[in-house]
Amino acid sequence: IVDCDWSSDVCSSDLRPPSAARSRGDSGARSIIGPIVAARHRACGMIAAMPDHDLPCPCGLKARYADCCGRFHEGPQHLQAPDAEALMRSRYSAFVLDRLDYLRDTWHPDTRPALEPSPPGLRWLGLEVRAHRRQDARHATVEFVARSKLGGRAHRLHELSRFEQLADDGAPPRWVYRDGDLR
Repeated sequence: IVDCDWSSDVCSSDLRPPSAARSRGDSGARSIIGPIVAARHRACGMIAAMPDHDLPCPCGLKARYADCCGRFHEGPQHLQAPDAEALMRSRYSAFVLDRLDYLRDTWHPDTRPALEPSPPGLRWLGLEVRAHRRQDARHATVEFVARSKLGGRAHRLHELSRFEQLADDGAPPRWVYRDGDLR
């Protein structure tokens, strides 16, 4: 089932990410693989879309995924990041895990683009949050650097992101990503 080349960006598997299974109505996709196989693939960066809730969070904080960004991706705290930095970290984790639903739901409706799955072989290497500033009760910025690798080439995204708190009808206000400036 699994063939990883630990020294390159090559990994092949007949395992489908949860997003592919959900699109076909298969709710049991996560049970297809065991935690050891998932951890092995995650180590080579090829199936980050299958989170193991006991593994460290992709955002870089020293917490389990379930206790960190995972709680905002699903469950009772879904979409309820308490501040812009927590939302930024949860969005980075969503990019790592290819959680397009979460990315769409946390993108401001006025600036939200069409989203595509990550290209095959993309590996996210880390997130560094450099600054978090609150402008007022509804606006904040987060400066970050996200590193990735694709096709043997390293990439670095340095951005000053703007976040806004939106109040939906009757729902508590929630933070969303508005836009950003590349640095």
